[in-house]
Amino acid sequence: MAAKKRAPGWRKIVANAVDWEEGHASLDAATRGLAQNLRGRRPENAPHSVWELLDHIRRTQADLLDFMTNKKYVAPNWPKDYWPEPEAVPTTSAWTKCLAQIRDDHAKMKRLATRESLDLTAKIPWGDGQTYLRCILLAIDHTSYHVGQIVIVRRLLGAWKS
Repeated sequence: MAAKKRAPGWRKIVANAVDWEEGHASLDAATRGLAQNLRGRRPENAPHSVWELLDHIRRTQADLLDFMTNKKYVAPNWPKDYWPEPEAVPTTSAWTKCLAQIRDDHAKMKRLATRESLDLTAKIPWGDGQTYLRCILLAIDHTSYHVGQIVIVRRLLGAWKS
C-alpha cells in the first residue's frame, strides 16, 4: 500500500523532467528569439544547425511516443528518417509547427508517465525488452543532450546571451 502512495510522486517527477529547466536551458529557452536567418545556418566546422537539431528532437520524440503507444509500430529508417535534409533552411511556419509538435508530444509523454493504470516498468509488448520508463527517460536524455548542442550552435553564431 505504501508503494501506491509514493507512485504518484515519482511519476510526477518523471513527467516534469520531460521539459523542466533544472541544470540546463529548456528547449523553449534554447530556441527563443533566434533570428530566422540563423535557424538553418551551420557554424564553421559544426555538424548541425539549430534547425537540424530541433527537427531531429521532434522526429525522435515522435518515434519514441509512437513506439510506446502504437501496437502496429514500424521503426523509421536510421538515420535518414531521424534528421531533416542537411543544411535545410526552415520556413517560419515549419519552425513554429516543429516547436508546437514537440510541445504537444511533451504533453502526451507527461500524460503517459502519470497514467497510473500503466506500469512504467513493464516491457512494451511489441518491443524487444524496452520498458515505458526506459523510453521516457531516453526521450528526456536525448532532448537535453541536443538542447545543449543548440546552445553551443547559438553561441558559435553569436546568437546566445548567457
